[in-house]
Amino acid sequence: MAKEKVDKDAQKALALVRTRTMERAQGNALPIGYKTLSIHVTETQRTGAKIDAKTKGKKSSEDLLSAETDYFAAIDFHKLTPAEVNLRFNSNEALGLSQVEAGRRLKSNGPNILDTRRPNYFLKLLGYLFGGFCSILWVGSITFFICWQPPLSDPPNDTNLALAILLIFVILIQASFSAFQDFSTSRVMSSILDMIPAECHVFRDGQLVKVPAADLVIGDRVHLSLGNKVPADLRILQTSNDTRFDRSVLTGESEPIEASIFDTDDNFLESKNIAFLGTHLIQGSAVGIVVLKGNDTLMGRINKLTTGRKDKKTIIQREITRFVAIVISLTITLVLFILIVWLAWLRPTYPDFMSTSVLLVTLMGCVIAFIPEGVPICISLTLLMIARRMRNNAILPKTLSTVETLGCVNVVCSDKTGTLTENKMVVANVAFLDHEATPEEVRTKLEKAAKPNTLPQPDDEPSILAMQQLQLAALLCNNAKFDPATIHAPALIDRKLLGDATDCALLRFAHEIANPAPLSGAFERTSDIPFNSRNKWMMTVHQDMVSADKTPNEKDSMLVFVKGAPDVLLSYCTSFVAAATNTPQPLSAEWTAELSRIQQTWSRRGQRVLMLCKGRFNPYLAEQNTADSGPSNMRTTNAATDELTRQGLQELCILGLVGIMDPPRPEIKDTIAACRSAGARFFMVTGDYGLTAAAIARQIGLFSTSREADTYENIMDPSVGKSEEGRPLIRMGTSLVLTGSDIAKLSPGEWELVCSYEEIVFARTSPEQKLRIVTELQNRNCIVAVTGDGVNDAPALKAADVGVAVVSGSDVAIEAADLILLGGFDSIPEAIRLGRLVFQNLQKSIGYLLPAGSWSEVWPVLINVLLGTPLTLSSFLMVIICCFTDTFPCTALVMEQEEFNLLSLKPRNTKKEHLISLKIYGQSYFFIGTMMSVFCNMFFFIYMKEYTGLGFKDLVFTFGNDRIAEKLAKIGPMSIDDFNNIHVNTAQCVCFVTLVIVQWGNILSVRNRRLSILQADPIRPQRRNFWLFAGMLASFLVAVLVTETPGIQDLMLTRSVPIKYWLYPIPCALAILFADEVRKLIVRAFPKSIIAKIAW
Repeated sequence: MAKEKVDKDAQKALALVRTRTMERAQGNALPIGYKTLSIHVTETQRTGAKIDAKTKGKKSSEDLLSAETDYFAAIDFHKLTPAEVNLRFNSNEALGLSQVEAGRRLKSNGPNILDTRRPNYFLKLLGYLFGGFCSILWVGSITFFICWQPPLSDPPNDTNLALAILLIFVILIQASFSAFQDFSTSRVMSSILDMIPAECHVFRDGQLVKVPAADLVIGDRVHLSLGNKVPADLRILQTSNDTRFDRSVLTGESEPIEASIFDTDDNFLESKNIAFLGTHLIQGSAVGIVVLKGNDTLMGRINKLTTGRKDKKTIIQREITRFVAIVISLTITLVLFILIVWLAWLRPTYPDFMSTSVLLVTLMGCVIAFIPEGVPICISLTLLMIARRMRNNAILPKTLSTVETLGCVNVVCSDKTGTLTENKMVVANVAFLDHEATPEEVRTKLEKAAKPNTLPQPDDEPSILAMQQLQLAALLCNNAKFDPATIHAPALIDRKLLGDATDCALLRFAHEIANPAPLSGAFERTSDIPFNSRNKWMMTVHQDMVSADKTPNEKDSMLVFVKGAPDVLLSYCTSFVAAATNTPQPLSAEWTAELSRIQQTWSRRGQRVLMLCKGRFNPYLAEQNTADSGPSNMRTTNAATDELTRQGLQELCILGLVGIMDPPRPEIKDTIAACRSAGARFFMVTGDYGLTAAAIARQIGLFSTSREADTYENIMDPSVGKSEEGRPLIRMGTSLVLTGSDIAKLSPGEWELVCSYEEIVFARTSPEQKLRIVTELQNRNCIVAVTGDGVNDAPALKAADVGVAVVSGSDVAIEAADLILLGGFDSIPEAIRLGRLVFQNLQKSIGYLLPAGSWSEVWPVLINVLLGTPLTLSSFLMVIICCFTDTFPCTALVMEQEEFNLLSLKPRNTKKEHLISLKIYGQSYFFIGTMMSVFCNMFFFIYMKEYTGLGFKDLVFTFGNDRIAEKLAKIGPMSIDDFNNIHVNTAQCVCFVTLVIVQWGNILSVRNRRLSILQADPIRPQRRNFWLFAGMLASFLVAVLVTETPGIQDLMLTRSVPIKYWLYPIPCALAILFADEVRKLIVRAFPKSIIAKIAW
């Protein structure tokens, strides 16, 4: 029965999900197809959706995305003919704009630049000076100022003035650290301006002139040539037949886009007659008219998505805010308690004990006592030191506050191209139909057998000749070339290539396997047909230089090379070159099946398969066939091109296959495994095709099983289950591939299912969808790190809890990110480890600061108010402890190494595992803090007993000078002034020195949460930390300075401490260390005991 009930519930849940999907589909009316950049634009165009004018006032993230969608959906520049474009923008087809008209438009519409968000420095300054503990410290400073002069202090009390100034100094120190931490981050997206080239060529008054790109105006006719960066969004009007643009900076796709002068899609963002700002012309030349500039361009809109998001607090900032709120609440509670005690009891009963001025000073002393002023300083120093250690590990943190967030990351969303892969197309496999090899194997064989710097000879080994034929085809059927600036670099890898990524891969392959100079010099290209979307192949014709001077006749023919996809060229092929014999063999059905097998195998690995073929072309016959068609120029005549196509594709012979891919980074497989062992899921978010992305995912171990991944059609499994509060739901052993069109169809319920998968590849995603993925994951308790290198990654990098860019990526990605990987991708696990180490060391730092800097300073105030004794620790000495003597040893804790492998832990549950917990309060206040309070107050009264004759029993419940004076008179001749100004002040310094020294035992204890000091001492190499001793020495020197300097003694009422009271606290420090060692021993020996359960 129970099982039937479960099945019925599952069916109901499944039906509910399907119903919601149907409702949504009916609302969209048409199925949504994927568009590389513009899923949402396509939706809008198909549904005719509009933005409600009433909702424009307040824009949420969805509203902003909707606005961007409708903006591009309404643009029709790509649909206009060239004449209509010129008419709309009032631009002359031959002359372009006049200089006068361009100047008028520039003045009217502004320059071609992108806006960046400028911070409000005034509000930042206010945050530095009044944020955190500073606000309540200002209250204390103002109160001390008020109590400095009459009527509250008559005569004026210079000590109160000094305390007021000291508190301002403390505030400025905290503000300085906060400002330094904040301004360590560069302004996000500032270098997106670099995406606009400095200068470009435009037609003005009929002349081609060079102008600053910022001076471009709408209607300008821009001329682009090989290597140029597009300066604005252009409608292409003229283009060579081989023009291609690299849009990878926007889409993340390495495949170039062929240019066209006609619209190829209803969607403006998809049409190939539009060139976008920031993209590169990698082949051919073009002329376009500026239709969008600056912030109106696609780049500008992506910039708006990124800079339009408000900066949110990092996890550590939220933890610090929580800590500050708790401490301030406790402080206010304590102040109110003392005030009530004064009003209800002390004022009526002991009117002379505490005047209004003394009350205010006491209350502010309570504030100073309870607030650990050194915590913000130590937090900043901790983050700074860990950031430095990250830099030593080739990780550059731009924002200190995000360093700790890495330790909480439970999802890593990574772009593919340039991040998981090297963003460099290479030949990965080579195949003849009867032999497969890698480029390394081909190179090795050619090096051993071929004769250097000579042409192939007939008596060479057949397999060598076959490989050289393939090398010749890859070399000659190619439009890529080496950059003249780097062509003479000794190492081939250092020579930059210009051209299509596929051609670059083949050219580099041809040079890597053997010296191609003898082959390339023997042939001259006479004609070619570049790759285009209609043909889907490239053809080149070459003249053998030996017979170049002969008069063409019907017997002469030229060598033709053709490359393209096997599916396209196979129908033209009749034979193939066998590697074993270097002879043409008939292309039978069996060999065709073998070709198909190789193609499918390589495709499953994420490789693009190209087939290289050879044929013949008879120019004499072509001349005869095209004699009636006009001029015989083979490069310009349509009839001649048709004849070249007809002859060149006849009876092609297959030379071989090459598999081209963007190879994964060598370290990425281990990186993914390390992230998983650290409890972080690893997702791929790419603009590439789903099959390619899934193949790469299997290669790098992102997909850990061999079974096929789920798709949108079969994700609707209602058996999701429940997760721990604060942690994301994960269904182990599940994998999923979703495309951009699938993402556009997901309902909230389906997102719940998607986010529970252990392994996910998001393919064909737009920048907006990457942003959506991050947001949906964050809404489901995921702490998301996003890695990327392109402009299309910038919105997601900005929205993520931690944005990570590789140093080789675009400037935009680097500016939007929080961390920059200066080395390999294997730095990510190390960054996670250091992020967790930050949190661990911060807890240790706060655990060190709270006992002396908060708890032990509160008790002198409470003893003074409730028991009527003299104040055992002055406000000045409290500040010195918090901001100086405790800070130096605390900084040394930053240098601590991990006690155990932090990557073996689950990511921290940010909703339950806080920086400051009840366990830490219990350890710091009730255990260590209580022992410290007993020791320091004990020595205060021991000193008073020794030097005045009045001990604790004598001073308790005196409530003022009158009773003390009476007791002094019975003992001997000591005035009340000497008692207060000499001995009480000296005893306060004894209390101060005791706190400084017993903290040494605390720091040796707190550096290990579980291990004994005998297991992990600061001396031996494994956990060596000599900085601890340097910090102790620094705190000791500060204590000496404060108590022994005459100027400080006169102004702040400090006194020299007898030598023996410098020695008495040392056994107390050892006692604290021993007590905590006993606690740790119990925790280790009895892990289920009460003490173990309450241990921090």
